[in-house]
Amino acid sequence: MFTGIIESMAEVCAIHKEGTNIRFTFECSFASELKVDQSLAHNGVCLTVVKVAGNKYDVVAIDETLIRTNLGKLIIGDKVNLERCMIMNGRLDGHIVQGHVDTTAKVEKIINEDGSWRIYFSYAPSPMHLTVEKGSVCINGVSLTVVDSEKSSFSVAIIPYTWENTNFHTLKPGDDVNIEFDIIGKYVGRYISITNE
Repeated sequence: MFTGIIESMAEVCAIHKEGTNIRFTFECSFASELKVDQSLAHNGVCLTVVKVAGNKYDVVAIDETLIRTNLGKLIIGDKVNLERCMIMNGRLDGHIVQGHVDTTAKVEKIINEDGSWRIYFSYAPSPMHLTVEKGSVCINGVSLTVVDSEKSSFSVAIIPYTWENTNFHTLKPGDDVNIEFDIIGKYVGRYISITNE
């Protein structure tokens, strides 16, 4: 379980194909504190640490993960947003995030609003993919508040701290981001779809 509050960024150091899987080696400031079998969210994707060596660690993304997320597009030198799993007696500063990405969305436009940034996204329509104005959404692992909400698009406003301390400042129109829709909204959407069958 995660909160969507990014702790650091990790840099891709190596990428190895292992059948249909990809083994990533990342470098981050707290790698030496990690343990094998620990969960970490990478751009919002929960992955298990399989090796730790100094300031580097390895995780493996299986084919299902690569199909649903943007991890398969990573190249050496890219940076991902990183969050360790939450501590149960800690504050929930963001919102409840599972690290289970629902789909990817495309960056449509980025507007510099002289003190913040508005980013517009579009995604494939689905009854399970819901946003509401002032509701929560997780983008590349970052807990954010929805500003505008349409059937298959939405926007968020980014404060300077988030812009500078996540990989949002590297985004450009056409890029894919990982989206985890609000867990409560997904359950409501599923309930409505079942009752209407």
